[in-house]
Amino acid sequence: MSNDLNIEGDADPAPPALDAHAQEAGEHRKAGSPPDSGLTFIGRNSALARTVGRPLLHFLHIETSAGILLLVATAAALIWVNSPIGDSYSHFWHAPIEIAVSDFVIFDEDLHGFVNDALMALFFFVVGLEIKREMVTGRLRRPRDAMLPAVAALGGMAVPALIYVGFNLGGDNLNGWGVPMATDIAFAMGVVSLVAKWIPGWLRLYLLTLAIVDDIFAILVIAVFYSSDISLGWLGLAALLCVLIAALTRIRVWQWPVYMIIGVVVWWATLNSGIHATIAGVALGLLTPARPLQRDFDARAMALWLNEKPSISVTDIRRANFGISESRSVAERLEVALHPYVSYLIVPVFALANAGVVLSGDSLRAAATSPVTIGVALGLLLGKTAGVSGFTLLATRLGLSSLPAGVSRLHVVGAAIVAGIGFTVALFVTALAFDGSAAGDEAKIGVLAASFVAAVAGLIVLRLAGLRSLAALAPARRA
Repeated sequence: MSNDLNIEGDADPAPPALDAHAQEAGEHRKAGSPPDSGLTFIGRNSALARTVGRPLLHFLHIETSAGILLLVATAAALIWVNSPIGDSYSHFWHAPIEIAVSDFVIFDEDLHGFVNDALMALFFFVVGLEIKREMVTGRLRRPRDAMLPAVAALGGMAVPALIYVGFNLGGDNLNGWGVPMATDIAFAMGVVSLVAKWIPGWLRLYLLTLAIVDDIFAILVIAVFYSSDISLGWLGLAALLCVLIAALTRIRVWQWPVYMIIGVVVWWATLNSGIHATIAGVALGLLTPARPLQRDFDARAMALWLNEKPSISVTDIRRANFGISESRSVAERLEVALHPYVSYLIVPVFALANAGVVLSGDSLRAAATSPVTIGVALGLLLGKTAGVSGFTLLATRLGLSSLPAGVSRLHVVGAAIVAGIGFTVALFVTALAFDGSAAGDEAKIGVLAASFVAAVAGLIVLRLAGLRSLAALAPARRA
């Protein structure tokens, strides 16, 4: 997704300030985005821009780059906690953080809690924006289109949870049933992108929609089952402020500082209510307008009006900028603006703070026989595969939906295996369910092992499905 407005029509010649190196930098931009100006650092003909700036920009625009950074952060956490200075890992993330005004304490947790309660609220805000956009203008807008991935997501959550419960029924760690239910969108999409040319385009949309519906269910699970000591007063304040935000958007109050201030108070009230603070991020995302104030045609007319003016003032530029930007919804603009910070900063920091687990001989032997590790690992691997593929094929058999031409059952099985990559949200629920206990480390080992196996197995199955599809098409092509 691009921050720049793409006006259809014939391309204008490059302005004088745009040199060959700026055009080279433009090739690394996403399709449809205008090239960087030679006036910027990226467009300059400097050694630093050529060797660092443009390659880095190109890397950040690759779909798998967020997953790569997540892997690097996970590896760093594992190396850190298993190194000779491993004790510093716990000391660092449990350093106290207090935000207070005089004697009034606003926030009093450790650094780990700040990452999980504050930074991850921004992650879930972006998730809320994605859900709202899909519900208003995307794949969740038409119930029939969303039926198949929604049914698949339901199976992909119910079966893993049942597998975990089956291994831990009667034990002390039954609370971890929510860990194997989630699919990691970034990792799953990264894996699928590696075999994109071998699979139908529909399969990618199917998995993406499945992961979004999966997020909706995961959010409900966190809100209902992983919240405690509910304070109705704080919860009422958060709800009242959400109503205020809805009213302000209704009358088209468009000053973003107003919403930012109210949003911070909503998060703070939710944090004190006993419901996990990340739910505030989701609620605020769902309240964000997902329809633009004006059509693309009006934006093009505004750009033409500005182009035809004999002289342009600052007021004209501000008016045109507002008119053009309002052809894109607030939700889309916020999602585009925040997505890089969430994908390339917040999620890797979260992995660094939560993926650290001691991998000694004793801990691995304990995990190998632990019902928590076994329940999580088999839930993600077998539960996701059986639940997603089984419910998908059942829905097609019952006539609720159908698979498009060119999509085989093996494609569906491959996508179901990839859905077993439950990294980010699975680790997040682990932190909520086990609160730093030994069972939490066992669950983390299960999540990491299952996610790795699911990624490799999913790649193999999807590649095999692609080869079979090509082999089936070969006779028709020869004819």
